[in-house]
Amino acid sequence: MTYSIVAMDREEGVMGVAVQSHYFSVGTVVPWVEPGTGVVATQALVEPSYGPRGLAAMCAGLHANHALEGLLAADTSPAVRQVSFLDVEGNVHTHTGKECIPEAGHRIGHLYSCQANMMERDTVWDAMAEAYEDAEGTLKWRLLAALEAAEAEGGDIRGKQSAAIIVAHLEPSSKPWHDVPIDLRVEDSPDPIGELGRLLEMKRAYHYAEHGDLEIEMGNVAEARDAFEQARHIAPDNDEFAFWEAIMLAKAGEEAQASTIFDDLFSRAPQWRELLRRLPRAKLIDDAVVTRLLKQ
Repeated sequence: MTYSIVAMDREEGVMGVAVQSHYFSVGTVVPWVEPGTGVVATQALVEPSYGPRGLAAMCAGLHANHALEGLLAADTSPAVRQVSFLDVEGNVHTHTGKECIPEAGHRIGHLYSCQANMMERDTVWDAMAEAYEDAEGTLKWRLLAALEAAEAEGGDIRGKQSAAIIVAHLEPSSKPWHDVPIDLRVEDSPDPIGELGRLLEMKRAYHYAEHGDLEIEMGNVAEARDAFEQARHIAPDNDEFAFWEAIMLAKAGEEAQASTIFDDLFSRAPQWRELLRRLPRAKLIDDAVVTRLLKQ
């Protein structure tokens, strides 16, 4: 009913999991990640407790194989489970129960494992592994490539419905809100993998926009402008990026360029004009600058 991949990229300093299933909101059940600890994918006749219990065991110092085998030994129905553990040291262990609905199987490679059950073909997990190994880019894109390969190979015999991807840092920091840079879910969609790819692109666009905000705080106008232009290039229909780029330009003294962006934006979505009027009350821009922009 599900195919997934758990993987680590030591050079990038991250680990993660990606999954797709003909099941509503698969991201709330199958994938589990804890920075500095490991990754779990629990599926087939799913027992969600493998997630938190597996992470707790690995956090306590057990390697992936010992953590998983210990939980399987305590399970009254291990034959219907499919579970994969990856610990922060890079140890991988996967179990495909003998009573999982065919086609079911897994393939373990260097720092990763691909697993699937209730597939149309018994070639899905090998196709995922080969796609992951051949893919380029950061871990999140290689995880997505594995899902795309699974679907191209026939995927879940019932079809497709939901997907999720989580990527976390190997080393936790003092800022836990930065430790899981990717946590995206598609709860119910006719094209969950395509939608997951779109969300990853949108996440990339917001990364550039946030970088632009930081650059303008440091007074780096040119760098901020480049970052916002990258965001707008990735997501040209997102008016948010255009608005805040124009604000950034106006605050930097580039009011003519800001006005060009605002004129286009206001002609399509006049509510942004009202938002501009309100910003001085939050001390985000000088009232005199706003007055000049609205008169142009």
